[in-house]
Amino acid sequence: MEAALFSLPSSSSHSYPFSVKSHFNNPFIIPQSNSHLKHKPRTLTIRSAISRTKKEETVETVKQQLEDCYLLAGISYKGLTVKQFQDLRAQLPETTKLLVAKNTLVLKAIEGTKWEALKPCMKGMNAWLFVHSEEIPAALKPYRTFLREKKLEENDFTGGVFEGKFYGPDEFKVLENLPTRAEIYSQLLGSLKGPASAVVGTIQAPARNLVMVLKAYVKKLEEEEGGSQ
Repeated sequence: MEAALFSLPSSSSHSYPFSVKSHFNNPFIIPQSNSHLKHKPRTLTIRSAISRTKKEETVETVKQQLEDCYLLAGISYKGLTVKQFQDLRAQLPETTKLLVAKNTLVLKAIEGTKWEALKPCMKGMNAWLFVHSEEIPAALKPYRTFLREKKLEENDFTGGVFEGKFYGPDEFKVLENLPTRAEIYSQLLGSLKGPASAVVGTIQAPARNLVMVLKAYVKKLEEEEGGSQ
């Protein structure tokens, strides 16, 4: 209950209210502590924001690497050291990029694309090879050599997607033994001079290979015509 108000004598004709409660502290009242109020540390909020931003950046990086990508392959990096990663990156062609990213983030980046066939790969600890070249065997050979030299055969390819198709670890030999562009040119040019059955066999090759060879053949004919004039 508020204490009574008094009027103190003053030389002026006015009197001013005076509150005992407002000028004296009650010694029997114990000040309350705010320790019961819990506040979330700001550092947790900041870390959460940084983590979310980092994840978004990783997803965007994966999407950028998928542009003009011919092959996306997963490799098991469990047990590999930082030094080994550096050595491996130094051995890869310039057209092949090695990226370490969580399966969930890669899956988010490839969702709704032809690379979604890579889903069977999304387990364990993966690093990812993005091959930006049609020369698939030349891109895969350095990693196979690396495994053999470091005696890390258990860190094999975990799978990959090429031309929209998923290749498991047991099927990677098919990718590693694909003919080079020069070999494809040679096969088609040879078949065009041979029996019709040879031409049919070449045409049954992947459409991408056939288009490449036909373009090369047309270019060769144009060069021959230009030289004969």
